[in-house]
Amino acid sequence: MDDRILIRSYQPDDADATIEIFLRAIQEVSSKDYSPAQIEAWAKVEDRSLWAERRISRPAWIAEIDGATVGFSDLTGDGCLDMMFVHPEFQGLGIASRLLGRVEEQALKLGFKRIYTEASRTARPFFEGKGFRVIARQTVEKRGQSLENFLMEKLYAE
Repeated sequence: MDDRILIRSYQPDDADATIEIFLRAIQEVSSKDYSPAQIEAWAKVEDRSLWAERRISRPAWIAEIDGATVGFSDLTGDGCLDMMFVHPEFQGLGIASRLLGRVEEQALKLGFKRIYTEASRTARPFFEGKGFRVIARQTVEKRGQSLENFLMEKLYAE
């Protein structure tokens, strides 16, 4: 794992960097698992202020390498790892693993016995490798397109 990866709390001025990572990760990485029409429907942020509000309203983290924002993740109040995206140019360095570690640390601190996520086809192998299991295959609608994802969970011992 890359020693240069710093995980820190999300700050309000991180909104634009996280939007860019979200869009580029979908367009450049998830495009191998979804059709161009699905990618176009998924890779949109229509309301920047709503995006920023969601990130700041919950525990959220930024991954940095040498001061550059390279990934982000968050955790909702019911134990959902809602978002985790890594910049396409920084894939494979252990950023998602470090972010997940911080999410799990927070979940345990909050007393959660499980965390869950709705993983894309792209993210499913990563989560399976980290001890998550598929509970259900789902189809979600995004701007007229149907996208398959997987409801996954990881349980923690008492």
